[in-house]
Amino acid sequence: MASLSVKPGQRFTLPDWQNNSLLISADAEQQRFNSHHIRQEGRVLRNDTGNQAKWDEHNSRTHLKDRITTVDKWREALAKCLTDIDLEIDALSKVKEAAENAIQAKNLCLDVAIECLTFRESRRDIDVVRDPVEEELHKEVKVIEKTKKELQQRVDDAFRQLCLLKEARQQLSSDHRHKVEALELDRQCMTFNPTSGNISFKVNPTRIPDGTTALSEWELNSRCNKEHAEAELRASVDLRGAITLTIAQTNNELDAQRIATEFALRKRMRDMEAALSELRWQEKNTLEEIAEMEEEIRQLEEDIKKRTLDLKVAHTRLETRTYRPHIELCRDQAQFGLTDEVQQLEGIIRALQQKRTESQDALDALYRQLHRIQTDIGYKTNSLQLDNKCMDTRRKLVVPVEKFDPEVDAVSRTRNLPRESQLELA
Repeated sequence: MASLSVKPGQRFTLPDWQNNSLLISADAEQQRFNSHHIRQEGRVLRNDTGNQAKWDEHNSRTHLKDRITTVDKWREALAKCLTDIDLEIDALSKVKEAAENAIQAKNLCLDVAIECLTFRESRRDIDVVRDPVEEELHKEVKVIEKTKKELQQRVDDAFRQLCLLKEARQQLSSDHRHKVEALELDRQCMTFNPTSGNISFKVNPTRIPDGTTALSEWELNSRCNKEHAEAELRASVDLRGAITLTIAQTNNELDAQRIATEFALRKRMRDMEAALSELRWQEKNTLEEIAEMEEEIRQLEEDIKKRTLDLKVAHTRLETRTYRPHIELCRDQAQFGLTDEVQQLEGIIRALQQKRTESQDALDALYRQLHRIQTDIGYKTNSLQLDNKCMDTRRKLVVPVEKFDPEVDAVSRTRNLPRESQLELA
């Protein structure tokens, strides 16, 4: 009869079996409870951190918008100030040029007065008298020298004020350019979002860069630049008024000392000779400037060709490096350097092309001006020949100089002065 085989091993009791089942159930419930608790905590954490991140991003975007608004307001203020100072520089330059022209005109008057005195020194015998004409001529010389000194002082003041205006403009221009660059960067920051393709981790992004200034210092700098420019503008406007008034006063003083009518035609001829001399000088200088400008355009075109070749080299290097295998195709410093080089070269080429266009426009203007000068030389040469023919036939004509009263512009405080004396037959 076969015997029943007994499987070796430990035998547990029924209570052990029941306790083991209860323990497993209890552990399962505890693990589920712990898991549920962790899930609830994770959900709360996700909600809190998500809301906080959105709120922080909203605050950052709001601060960026506020900063852009502030900087843009300053940019507009500086741009307006730049426009005003450019207009004032142009206006003061024109007034200064008018004063210089007035000085030049006084030189002509002085030459005529001295020439008249020299003519009268040729008198003989009883005619060599100190008559009222000679006394008026000596008085005229003194008045002319006095007015020239006053005008020269005004010209010197205008030159110094122009230097101050240009210095203030340079500060304004630098500040305006920096604000434009800052606006571009902040507006670029406004475009960044989690789906942007050009976002990445940066090394120590919260560092404080060298040269960082306080907000109060930034605002004080812009305010000081603006106030300084406005102060120079006010000073320039006052100076323009003073120069215009001086020109008018000197003209009025000289109006009382005009030479006799028999010398009016000679004065007119000397005016024509001075104009011809100036035009020939302008013609010579214009021809020289045309030659220099043509050479400059040639140099610009050569530089454009050179920079274009450099750009081709940079493009080729970048394209060649795109074929690096696998992990070697990385954004290394060489890649950044080549990219920066391409951007710099493209900007340089655009600047050179723009300058070439401006130079060509200036050259065309020079050719037009040369034609105008040569035409005017022909006109004035003909007029001078006619004046020479008129000398013998117009000795008895009386041609008093028309008196000029400058019109004052109450807004710009400038005066419209005549370019040359207007003559009329009595």
